[in-house]
This record gives sequence, structure tokens and C-alpha cells, in this order.
Amino acid sequence: MKIIVDADACPKAALQICFSLGQEFSVPVWTVASFNHNIESDHHITVDSGSQEADIKIINIATKGDIVVTQDWGLAAMVLGKPAKCISPIGIQYKPERIEFLMEEREAKAKLRRGGGRTKGPRKRTTEDDRKFESGLRRLLMTASDDMNESLIDR
Repeated sequence: MKIIVDADACPKAALQICFSLGQEFSVPVWTVASFNHNIESDHHITVDSGSQEADIKIINIATKGDIVVTQDWGLAAMVLGKPAKCISPIGIQYKPERIEFLMEEREAKAKLRRGGGRTKGPRKRTTEDDRKFESGLRRLLMTASDDMNESLIDR
């Protein structure tokens, strides 16, 4: 198991939480970002600055049982098919039963923007967002640890 961070758009506070919890749970943290970002990580993958380069790399390295941190609903949909877990930097866990709705919402907003309309951007990050993210990631790590222990017992 590993934590994979879509580091192109991950807030610094969320990235630090990933490193901290990764160390606490002895889970390696992999970061993926274009060469335009200066990320310091033991397991960093630099990709070209193309629009989907980081997403493609994340899909290629994600395996069953991994946890991916991303704000990108499209990437989250693909990750869930691995099947890996996926969480946003504000602590919302993406679930297979809800991802179709999010993808439809994304398409509706894109259509509005293509027609000249405007949509709101993300709000300013708060300490509450950090707390929710840490709690959500911790919960995923604890669940994954329990699942691994159960599979070892079953052998």
C-alpha cells in the first residue's frame, strides 16, 4: 500500500498531513507533479507539463489498496476502478456510488463555461479543511491496515 498524491494542485498543508500520516502508519507517500512544481519527497515522480500527464502517471502506478489524494473527479473515477481508495484534500472520500453524479456535475459545469458562463472557483482553504482531511486520511489508513491484517490471518 502507498499514498499517491496528485501534487500539481494539492495544498501544502494537505501534502504535509500525507507525509506525517504516512510516517505514522509506515506507508510510503508518492508524489506526482509536473516539472513546474518544486516538490520534495522521497518518492517523487516528475512528469511533463501536459494537461493530463500527472493523472496518467497516477493511474499507471496506482494499485489495489493504494490511497490517492486528488481534487480531480475524473482521476478519482479512474482510481476507483483499480480498485484503490481516493480522497480529496478537504477530506471527502470519493465513493463508487457517488462518482457518476460528480462526473455529470463536472460535465454540466464545463458545458456552462464553454457557453460563456462562469462557475465559482474553490473557496479559501481553512484549518477545518486540514482537520477534516487528516481525519479522513487517518480513517482510510486505519481501515486499510485492518484489511491487511485480516488477509494475513485468513492465510
